[in-house]
Amino acid sequence: MSPFDEALPAPGAAKEVFLAGPAGRLEAVIAAPRSAAAGVAVICHPHPLYGGALSNKVVYMLASCALKAGLFALRFNFRGVGRSEGQYDAARGETEDALAAVAWLGERRPGAPLLLAGFSFGAHVALKAAARARPAALVSVSIPFGRYFDDAAPPPHPGCPWLALHARDDEVVNYEETRAALQAYRPPPQLVTVDGAGHFWHGRLGDIQQTVLPFLERHFASERKP
Repeated sequence: MSPFDEALPAPGAAKEVFLAGPAGRLEAVIAAPRSAAAGVAVICHPHPLYGGALSNKVVYMLASCALKAGLFALRFNFRGVGRSEGQYDAARGETEDALAAVAWLGERRPGAPLLLAGFSFGAHVALKAAARARPAALVSVSIPFGRYFDDAAPPPHPGCPWLALHARDDEVVNYEETRAALQAYRPPPQLVTVDGAGHFWHGRLGDIQQTVLPFLERHFASERKP
């Protein structure tokens, strides 16, 4: 099947697609849940300048959790990554890319509840996108703030149930800085702190699933059809 075929895949299947993004086409992979869909999910990858891509293992795990919770799961490459067109834009253009992915899914599943999720840089982008996308839930893994983005002001509260995961020993994004930034939100998100996972969650993907999947099942359960 051509990667330019933009129909959604059959239940339990996945396929590559290209989305129309603001800086050119965006490379993506869309996967369908095996059972009746409860919603849709857009998952954002880590920093484009440091190897971040839709194939990242944390992004893959977030997509897997979304599928198990009955959501269509879309992973995509930000502008300038892989076969996505455009150039890196310091989370500004990447936020527009995420919104383009949300719009693409919205055209195919009108009115479906939306999950936005992301890892590291992608978690920050997902939070920024939430102000306009109005998700039903947000998941942030190892989210950076402040000095990681030229001391930009924190994005607005997403206005939905919000789960944040962070490792206390994160060697890239300081845990205490993130905790302080998250606690400044009203209401603050549910923050789950893990010891020993570092920034990259090597060997600890199970911790992500054990935390994220129940959160998704709780917030999307009412949307599932028998």
